[in-house]
Amino acid sequence: MAQALQAAQLQSVLAGDRQYPKPSDFHPSYGTAGFRAVADRLPSTVYRCGLLMAARSLLLGDATGLVVTASHNPAQDNGVKLVDPSGYMLEQTWEAHANKLAQCVDAQSLQSCLEGLMTDENIATGAAAKVLLACDTRPSSPALLAAAAAGVQALGGVAVDCGRLTTPQLHWQLRRLNQGLPWALQDYFTTLAGAYKQLVKGTHPLDQDLIVDCANGVGAQHLQSLSQHLQTSGFSMIAKCTGDGILNGGCGADYIQKERAMPYTFESVSDGSRCASLDGDADRLVYFTQQGGVFQLFDGDRIAVLAALLVRDILNDLPVPPQSVQVGIVQTAYANGASTQFMRDQLGVQVATTPTGVKYLHEEAVKFDIGIYFEANGHGTVLFSDSLLHRLNKMKGESKAAVELLALSQLINQAVGDALSGVLMVEAGLRRQQWGLGQWAGLYQDLPSRQTKVLVADRSVITTTNAETQVAAPAGLQALIDQAVSGVPSGRAFVRPSGTEDVVRVYAEASSQEAADKLALDVARQVHKVAGGVGGYP
Repeated sequence: MAQALQAAQLQSVLAGDRQYPKPSDFHPSYGTAGFRAVADRLPSTVYRCGLLMAARSLLLGDATGLVVTASHNPAQDNGVKLVDPSGYMLEQTWEAHANKLAQCVDAQSLQSCLEGLMTDENIATGAAAKVLLACDTRPSSPALLAAAAAGVQALGGVAVDCGRLTTPQLHWQLRRLNQGLPWALQDYFTTLAGAYKQLVKGTHPLDQDLIVDCANGVGAQHLQSLSQHLQTSGFSMIAKCTGDGILNGGCGADYIQKERAMPYTFESVSDGSRCASLDGDADRLVYFTQQGGVFQLFDGDRIAVLAALLVRDILNDLPVPPQSVQVGIVQTAYANGASTQFMRDQLGVQVATTPTGVKYLHEEAVKFDIGIYFEANGHGTVLFSDSLLHRLNKMKGESKAAVELLALSQLINQAVGDALSGVLMVEAGLRRQQWGLGQWAGLYQDLPSRQTKVLVADRSVITTTNAETQVAAPAGLQALIDQAVSGVPSGRAFVRPSGTEDVVRVYAEASSQEAADKLALDVARQVHKVAGGVGGYP
């Protein structure tokens, strides 16, 4: 039964609000996994997120989590990501609670909002909440972590400082803690390393060192620690951008994916080297190489294909009909059409499409026995259902394939996209095939694409349907897009409103770059004309 805040708790909550007041001109808004802004604007938001996650722990009776990070954003920014007891992102119904708390204008409204949350969710205040806390390497992170701890403690909760971790490590630790399994950081390394060794047993090491761009972020120290656990496995890695430069500055997975350029410290890297890049909090991963001045990206689509090949090859040796294990790949409309066609036609795998946002992909992926999802930006994972894991555990005594699938479920983070575990999955997949990047690239050829955006007076006039692939409003716009696409070889285009600014994003692809560029321009002009474009005509 819900109880009113105890006098001591209320006193602590209000004292914290005085210590971490919200700037009157700051209006935080919940994004994909939390809040982000210039760091000096965030203390009030992070404090209130500490309150929120303590309340959620009280409601559910399990530990929750909070990570201070702004992921791939510039170093001057920071943010906070919120984690449910399952290790997944915060349940979407609680995002509204997070927004309300973060946007309270004064102590009175904060008290009213917090008491309303406790009443609406029927939260009792007698028990002790527990929240795991971690942060990245940004200079602003320790002070913000202290604000989060103050929020947890204001509700009488226990704030467990896990130190500097990648975001996926905190997700992993929280999931394991609530499952009653060993959850220390050392357990993370030994679990991943043991699973990798199982998957590559009996195979030959690849003939090149892997060169990893660590984005000058928190992933650098942990990737190097993980590598120490793999010294006898034939895994060989050179870490670069390990902290001497600017976080995400001219390096990192977001830079690589968007700029299609080598990181700033890779001038001396040999042509054709196998390279990978993490982002600032190591929840995104892309591979890349450069040969004769030509840059080649292996994005989330290609990682998903490699993961599906790895799963398929092991499943073929499982002593059950392959169709008894439902495998699916989940993409957004931004996935390259060539990858989707390869998945369906060559791999024979079911492909589902969801709206943009990793939380939507994750929700769809859990519907499969093995659900594979990666956004093009490299954020994704491979999920195994509890029912399949139960079946595999029953078979492991007599099936090497069952043992290997169980190892894969331990290798790849079951809570969230994890660049460190993703590196090991890709390396295992390539090593089992004895492939270099050339064979991986040769699976299919990406269709040329173009992304652009159109400034509009009000982005809300655009609404979409069918996983953002079609326009529902304004009336007539979809027909104009269809007309622009018709007759374009391998043509595809869609538009969607931005979630943060008054722009409409346009995506187009076609059989040639010239055709993709023209299609994007044609669609942008229709959006400008029909959806209230502002500024110059595209």
